[in-house]
Amino acid sequence: QVQLVESGGGLVQPGGSLRLSCAASGSIFSINAMGWYRQAPGKERELVAGISSGGRSNYADAVKGRFTISRDNAKNTVYLQMNSLKPEDTAVYYCNADIVTYGSRIYWGQGTQVTVSS
Repeated sequence: QVQLVESGGGLVQPGGSLRLSCAASGSIFSINAMGWYRQAPGKERELVAGISSGGRSNYADAVKGRFTISRDNAKNTVYLQMNSLKPEDTAVYYCNADIVTYGSRIYWGQGTQVTVSS
C-alpha cells in the first residue's frame, strides 16, 4: 500500500519562508513525475509546481521566482521551498506523484495547511 505523507506547513508572516516535504512509502517500484497543488477556500485546486523523474521542473506563473521544487529520488521525497510568501499563497497544499507499483497511478497526500498572515 502506497502513502504520501506531507509535512512542513504552518503559519508564517508575509515575506517569510516555509519548506514543505512529501515522502512516499510502500511497495514502490519507481516514481515518475511529482508535484505540488494547492486549494484556497472557495477556489479550485491548482498546480503550483511539478518535477519530472529527471529533475525537469515547471511552475505556475504566480509562484515563479519565489518557489522551488526539488526531489530526492533515494528517499522518494519531493520538496517545495517557498520564499517571499504572500497572503494569497494561503491554501491547503497537496503533493501528488505518479507511482509505479504493479501498475502506474496517481497518488495524493492528505494536504498540509499553509497560512500567510501578519
